[in-house]
Amino acid sequence: MHFIITDAWLARSRAIHLSGTRLALAVVTLSMVLMVMAAGLYHWVFLKGAREGWPVIGSLVRLMVRDEFEQRDRFMRENLDAMARKLGEMQAKLVQLEALGERVSGLAGVNPVEIRTPPGRGGALVSGRPLTMEELQATLADLDKLTDQRADLMTVMESRLFDQKIKRMMVPTQQPVVSGNLGSVFGWRIDPFTGRSALHTGLDFPSAPGTPILAAAGGVVVTQEYHGEYGNMVEIDHGNDLVTRYAHASRVFVKKGDLIKRGQKVAEVGTTGRSTGPHLHFEVLVQGVPQDPQKFLLAGQSLPGPLAAVQGAATQAVAATPAQAPAHR
Repeated sequence: MHFIITDAWLARSRAIHLSGTRLALAVVTLSMVLMVMAAGLYHWVFLKGAREGWPVIGSLVRLMVRDEFEQRDRFMRENLDAMARKLGEMQAKLVQLEALGERVSGLAGVNPVEIRTPPGRGGALVSGRPLTMEELQATLADLDKLTDQRADLMTVMESRLFDQKIKRMMVPTQQPVVSGNLGSVFGWRIDPFTGRSALHTGLDFPSAPGTPILAAAGGVVVTQEYHGEYGNMVEIDHGNDLVTRYAHASRVFVKKGDLIKRGQKVAEVGTTGRSTGPHLHFEVLVQGVPQDPQKFLLAGQSLPGPLAAVQGAATQAVAATPAQAPAHR
């Protein structure tokens, strides 16, 4: 492309030749210059018009700003509505949690009044309006505080339930012989060796030799020895001055100092010691005083309440009669 430039004053002309590449560069450069000038002019005009309140420019600016604010407000309103729905769901779940906590509190020994659910609410909707951001934040803060309180109460109940579970595991309510028939019971009876009246201090479970003997509760083995009357004997301490005794065993699988789990096999039925045949002699001692084991085996999950009663009975028994060795085991 050729451009011829003439000058009337100098009475001469000048020819300019542009190739394709130069022409493209020139067009791009000119376009960019025009765009920058237009943008600068647009910016200057709108800013000046907005500041000085020009009629047309001011109206356009207000329209643009109002549209932007409306979009922003609509976006915030949609988010607030979604948060409000989520808040309603959280409150409903919290009510369910409170109802559950009230039922569990009785098992944990916590006063149900402390976690009583709020009064019921309802009625016809007369008029309604969307929640403001301040109202939503205040409601969320109250809900957060309430959930913290409920979490603390649940922690207390969990601790108490765990403590009760541990106590139940340490009370001899497990049958020491599975499917074992009950022979002689606790109390006075005719001694099979002497034919005289004698105190039987435990329960006899006649079983075949080799039948597993199970720990009635968890504890620590405090005695494992051969006794002249009890034969192969194991004693387990369950804490709170509570000890169980397992006698006449043929084989023993634990030793003094072993930690024992509830239902763990500690020995096998035999006929060692002062015995007329294979059976397990099972005793429960509270503060060293023999008690009727059936009070524990039949009580089951109602313990440790019976334990306190048995301890009281044991104290009375110690005060009323001196402890003496029974004539028959």
